[in-house]
Amino acid sequence: MFADFTQTIVSLPRRSRQGHKGTYGTVLGIGGSRGMAGAVALAGRAALLSGAGLVRLAVPDPILETVAGYSPEYTTIPCPADSAGRFSLDALEPLLTHTEHCAALFIGPGLGRSEELNQLIPQFLQKFEKKYLHLPPIVVDADALNALSLDALYALSFPRRQFAMPHHLILTPHDGEYARLVSGGAPPEDQRESRKAEALRCAEKFGVILVLKGHETIITDGERLTLNTSGNPGMATGGSGDVLTGMIAGLTAQNVLGRFEAVRLGVYLHGLAGDIAAERLGEESVTATAILDAVPRAFAQCFSPQNR
Repeated sequence: MFADFTQTIVSLPRRSRQGHKGTYGTVLGIGGSRGMAGAVALAGRAALLSGAGLVRLAVPDPILETVAGYSPEYTTIPCPADSAGRFSLDALEPLLTHTEHCAALFIGPGLGRSEELNQLIPQFLQKFEKKYLHLPPIVVDADALNALSLDALYALSFPRRQFAMPHHLILTPHDGEYARLVSGGAPPEDQRESRKAEALRCAEKFGVILVLKGHETIITDGERLTLNTSGNPGMATGGSGDVLTGMIAGLTAQNVLGRFEAVRLGVYLHGLAGDIAAERLGEESVTATAILDAVPRAFAQCFSPQNR
């Protein structure tokens, strides 16, 4: 049994007049590689547009100027790279150094795939867990999911589940990434009840918040479950998931909602931004940038004065 929260969307509280950029949290984003610099840039800007006070993007050194040129509002951190412009294993300690003051972290957009990344990602997450008692939310997406094995995921979640500590890992796979992660495969999208049962099982087993993307995206922590009601087929476009990753990180960094509520609000607002973009452009012409551009309108529509 689970509690169905599909019909309710919580509201963000009004911002304090005494608030400052530190009040709303720093997001650290880790991602990008040569040829995929846009993914981490989209996610970083999405975090800012979702209310984070500060965003810092750690990227391989060869793409730093490209990422920095996308938006002047976030800062960038150069990290050691391999010959193909991806993070090298030498980036491990520099990345850990920059986690100290983040209120939320996302990792994965545009990482690419390599044997070094298959070592770097689980080692980074494991050392990060050991470094801090009170962990910030960590949104794990895209190729960071591909770099995690079942054993690594269970090792990351077990200590937290054992001591009933808050969910900190937020996994955002599409069906292909989910199938690779759990090896059993995700049920087809038309098998609605099977998808819900599989998502609940996975979230409970690993002690994570799971966002299983697709038509009626499922959000569950193993006890609560919601099906997202916003969005449209035009959002099936490259970079859309990167925008979602940044939005979830930006909302969780503010620490004004519970993590589960912040995640599902991020999914709903992402879909709403996609609906606004589709209404303006038509579904065929929706791009990740169009979704990103519609994020402010989605917030304004959802949180108009009469809705607060």
